[in-house]
Amino acid sequence: MEREQALTIVNKKIAGPRYEHTKRVAATAEKLAVKYGADVEKTVLAAIFHDYAKLLPIKELKEIISDHQVDPRLLDYHPELWHGPAGAVLVREEIGINDEDIFNAIRYHTTGRAGMSLVEKIIYIADYIEPGRQFHGLDEVRLLADTDLDMALKKSLGNTIKFLIDKSAPIFPDTFEAYNAMSNK
Repeated sequence: MEREQALTIVNKKIAGPRYEHTKRVAATAEKLAVKYGADVEKTVLAAIFHDYAKLLPIKELKEIISDHQVDPRLLDYHPELWHGPAGAVLVREEIGINDEDIFNAIRYHTTGRAGMSLVEKIIYIADYIEPGRQFHGLDEVRLLADTDLDMALKKSLGNTIKFLIDKSAPIFPDTFEAYNAMSNK
């Protein structure tokens, strides 16, 4: 699938600021893919579709997770995590993209996981560091992403875990497992 076709499809689901975010994530992911030797077209497609389900109602996201045997533990955590797994299912079903790396990059961009592929790491980081974002700790991750993708991933996961702990929010187990995997490298 061509990029412009993918962007047109996504723009029908997410418009305005979320669509602009998606374009920035795609541009950031492309730069990282070139830098780290990932399949550029696959990475860019994953980036374009990463928030495909972001604006769906919570009820619909819950139904997709339940109906497609997506990890049921997700339903015990904040609905903000649901759009990645639900979006991966929809991209497979509605768009017909069956590439496992693209599926997993979309699926795990909200939580991370142990054993992430290069494309998964890039999508996770690109979503985190895209130029429209601004929050504490981001500049350090941006600098790390330019020199060491794994260190950038570890730092971003650590920042996320700390942020959630500071809010007394539960942390999805895959995020801990991703952090531990990066720490053990």
